[in-house]
Amino acid sequence: MTKIAIILGSTRPGRNGEAVANWVYDIAKHRGDAEYELVDIAEYNLPHLDEAIPPSMGQYANAHTKAWAAKIASFDGYVFVTPEYNHSTSGALKNAIDFLYAEWNNKAAGFVSYGGAGGTRAVEHLRLIMGELQVADVRAQVALSLITDFVNYSQFAPASYHTAAVDTMLDQVVAWSKALSSLRRPVAA
Repeated sequence: MTKIAIILGSTRPGRNGEAVANWVYDIAKHRGDAEYELVDIAEYNLPHLDEAIPPSMGQYANAHTKAWAAKIASFDGYVFVTPEYNHSTSGALKNAIDFLYAEWNNKAAGFVSYGGAGGTRAVEHLRLIMGELQVADVRAQVALSLITDFVNYSQFAPASYHTAAVDTMLDQVVAWSKALSSLRRPVAA
């Protein structure tokens, strides 16, 4: 069965992303089209990129990189849950992405973002990064406003119409993940 990771892309204390990622996961796990898993980058304790050899070489030296590589390689597609910080994604998510290369290739990605402007600028940056990693990003995305989808900017209370947007985005991620499967080859972790 197709495996999709829902990647929680913030490590900030008190992060809003945890509630958002859990909400996406709750919607996803009731679908029967793929196997979904919530992946929290905070659990991998990745330092600022500390591999001496570029990720494109696939020669990882550190145990934390090898664990992260094995986890990411196990999926066919991804949903990135990202905050918007200073018109971009979080530094922690960018760092986690930068640790690897081949593990991302020929897979699909969707985005759920949150911020003052719905996090859309963070997603625009992630789309550029995904292109370099040979990841097909899907058109549908979910943009959550800190003003209208959170109470006092911190308690997650999404508008009901966002559920359909999550389903549309997941439909596309699963379809593209399946379509790209013939291009993927096993990655040595």
